[in-house]
Amino acid sequence: MDAQKNSVNLKLKLYSHWQSSCSWRVRFALNLKGLSYDYKAVNLAKGEQFSPEFEKLNPLHFVPVLVDDDIVVSDSYAILLYLEERYPKSTLLPDDPQLRALNLQVASIISSSIQPLHMLSILKYIEEKVGPEERQSWAIRHIENGLHALEKLLKNYACRYATGDKVYLSDVFLAPQIAVAATRFNVDMSKFPTLSRIHESYEALPEFQASAPQRQPDAV
Repeated sequence: MDAQKNSVNLKLKLYSHWQSSCSWRVRFALNLKGLSYDYKAVNLAKGEQFSPEFEKLNPLHFVPVLVDDDIVVSDSYAILLYLEERYPKSTLLPDDPQLRALNLQVASIISSSIQPLHMLSILKYIEEKVGPEERQSWAIRHIENGLHALEKLLKNYACRYATGDKVYLSDVFLAPQIAVAATRFNVDMSKFPTLSRIHESYEALPEFQASAPQRQPDAV
């Protein structure tokens, strides 16, 4: 059984960039599920995401992309839901309907209302149209708006992690987002005591440590 599972795991390929928080989510989830994978670095600075080969994997030219044998999945949210169905061990969604919905809500807030608003392509566009000062203030404003919502949403549910004492989908999305907010955009996380506390728990997890940007083979 284990040998069969290992043979399945080896066919997984993750097209990733070390600084991509969306890729970071997937790396974290793969580690939590104990799934080995082949890391395929995509150099965004050199424009490798626009190559004909990568366009076949994702016409939007974004990382991450997961390849599982003959199945290709792009977009981190879709990838994580696929992994949950295909590899249910170490589940990322709780059985309780309310907590399950809460995890999906947190993931959706981050993937649709926070991260897209500080994507590099968006920030470059803002800088070109308005200037470098507005680029940073734009990012911080939208990150903080989202974090304030998450702080209120989770304050009555959070324990060691976002929705209890187990790591779930909400944590997979939160951990990289909080790290990026604090380190890349210098967001004052003291405004968000619940999020700051649970992030300390993430930092102690070997699976999170191994997924960190600086630990990736393409890190510079």
